[in-house]
Amino acid sequence: MGPIGKVRSTWAVIGLSIITFGIYSLYYYFATHEEMKQHSGEGVGGALGLIISLFTFGLVTPFLLPNEIGNLYARQGRPRPVSATTGLWVLLGWMILVGPLVWLIKTNGALNAYWRSVGAR
Repeated sequence: MGPIGKVRSTWAVIGLSIITFGIYSLYYYFATHEEMKQHSGEGVGGALGLIISLFTFGLVTPFLLPNEIGNLYARQGRPRPVSATTGLWVLLGWMILVGPLVWLIKTNGALNAYWRSVGAR
């Protein structure tokens, strides 16, 4: 396993995404995908994760990111706290904004828990 990724506050991700009119969310997708790729040697990586997000207008990212996070857990033989189906929160709940919020809390929370389990502070 490679370097350990960064633990990010879910509320900071939300706040920075709002303040920057969504630009931070693009950085978040890039950074998290890149950290997972560097750590495990598998996954799409930062550049491709960002390109996928941009060219699909964000429709694939809600499924891809939690799937890759779930794969981190699976490689260690642990149950997946999130998977591609977690993206349904965004797809089905986007009109009332609750769905994307639940998605981010679950997805970022699972990633943070994984990083902490491998030694992040």
